Amino acid sequence: MTGENEVTSQVSNYSETDIKVDDGADKLEALEKLHGVDLDEYFLKFEQLYQESQQNMSFYDRMVSTEIKVHFQNKKHMVYMLAFFASMAGILSGCDQSLISGAALQYPSALHMDSHEQSLVSSLMPLGAVAGSILMSPLNEAIGRRTSIIGSCIAYTLGAALCAGSRDGGMLYAGRFILGIGIGLESVVPAYVSECAPSAYRGNMVSLYQFNIALGEVFGYSIAAMFEDVHGGWRFIFGSSLVFSTILFIGMFFLPESPRYLVHKGKVGLAYGVWKRLRDMDDVANKIEFLDMTQQLEQQEAAEGHTNKKMMWLDFFTVPRCRRSLIYANIMIILGQFTGVNAVMYYMSTLMKNIGFSDKNAVNMSLVGGAALLFGTIPAIMYMDTCGRRFWANSMLPGFFIGLICVGVGYLIPIENRASKGVYLTGVILYMGFFGSYACLTWVVPAEVYPTYLRSYGMTCSSSLLYLCSFIITYNFTKMTEAMTYTGLTLGFYGGIAFIGWIYQLLMVPETKGKTLEEIDDIFSKPTSVLMAINLKNTKRDFYNIFHGNFKQVIKGDSGI
Repeated sequence: MTGENEVTSQVSNYSETDIKVDDGADKLEALEKLHGVDLDEYFLKFEQLYQESQQNMSFYDRMVSTEIKVHFQNKKHMVYMLAFFASMAGILSGCDQSLISGAALQYPSALHMDSHEQSLVSSLMPLGAVAGSILMSPLNEAIGRRTSIIGSCIAYTLGAALCAGSRDGGMLYAGRFILGIGIGLESVVPAYVSECAPSAYRGNMVSLYQFNIALGEVFGYSIAAMFEDVHGGWRFIFGSSLVFSTILFIGMFFLPESPRYLVHKGKVGLAYGVWKRLRDMDDVANKIEFLDMTQQLEQQEAAEGHTNKKMMWLDFFTVPRCRRSLIYANIMIILGQFTGVNAVMYYMSTLMKNIGFSDKNAVNMSLVGGAALLFGTIPAIMYMDTCGRRFWANSMLPGFFIGLICVGVGYLIPIENRASKGVYLTGVILYMGFFGSYACLTWVVPAEVYPTYLRSYGMTCSSSLLYLCSFIITYNFTKMTEAMTYTGLTLGFYGGIAFIGWIYQLLMVPETKGKTLEEIDDIFSKPTSVLMAINLKNTKRDFYNIFHGNFKQVIKGDSGI
């Protein structure tokens, strides 16, 4: 470890104030002239550190890093494979969230459960996800991002088996709670992908997780429709998760640990070994990015020298840069959840029955909402890093606000009038479609705005908040509809939060597209007043371009930073 510290200390003493050039080759040349060093020599030392690290790994490190190594000539393909397999965890999450909608038409009568107990079954999974999210941080620090995801697969398998074999309500409660723990543990996937993907398409790669959540929801509705007429079909519906958890469990053994996590743990040699598999080292920009990572480690260790390392999470309250990221990421989470998506999704079949569909057709029509959510994520995957985070946030919220208006109006039209179904379904399609794109931000933003040494703590906070909000909204959905009516809840409560959230985003959401995670650190190191002034300037510019028909400039999404 001493050798690693010597190398990192000699190459980590530069800063953005020392070198103000954008091109990677120019920056490297300037760095060499500034310090009079040959960086090729230092990268040879990194290579030596990697070889030494492999030989000197402890038994514990070898156990948690067990991997079937795959190498690609084109390093982008390795990043694609990593993002594809890791993001498959979203299928498990989405499937388990939506299949409850169809299973709810069968298991209450089979297990003799009343409406209150049924609400508890639906809401125990997000409550378990809160517990899993809390466990995620210590697990991340102890065994890493990748191994934590493997642990989530084990929780999924156990939970699905308990649900499928439930003989009473207690077993079903336990199974749903353990499934939730699996969902909470897998919340590290966006951070894992974010730490491995290049900045040029990091947002697109992280958005795959939300796409797979939506795909899983479609699978869940489809599975529910397949077994709707089968005696005891709810057991098959719950047990279907075992298929996906097994595939993900096997796939994770072909993926490496996050290089930024390894650097955070001081394992620079191992990190360099992974970095070579994820990046083309003939590209100078990739060398610069690795040097930025090692520099951040040196700065972190210097800062921690005056604090208690066991209480690093206190930086969220005492360090302005960390506090800004915490507030920014978690307000995005609140806006995503308190606009009601999980309540609408969990009770989709019930809501369809309320506007006149039969039991079977209600299950089938639930696919409409699931499909709209799925297709809504596709533009985000394709254009998140083209348009930027601000454009995506500020253009999607008004879209699903209009959808909420249609849903609320649909409930005001008498069931006998066919227009009620048409207006309601139009609202569901608009709402779920626009939310599908917006929901990608609730994973992209937390995964990239936290500093590396606090990322596991930050993701724990954000994912815990997400599932706690989901639990609150889901568990209280029936009571809130009784108190406010369906129209008051969707149009007044959910719609009102969406409107207020849009104003907040115009003023407070900074642009981070195309930035490395280390450059995002610099953005959040700026005072809040400075960031707000930049956002206000960008908002004026965007509205000017909209009113003058310069839509390409709006879509371009320049940060102004």
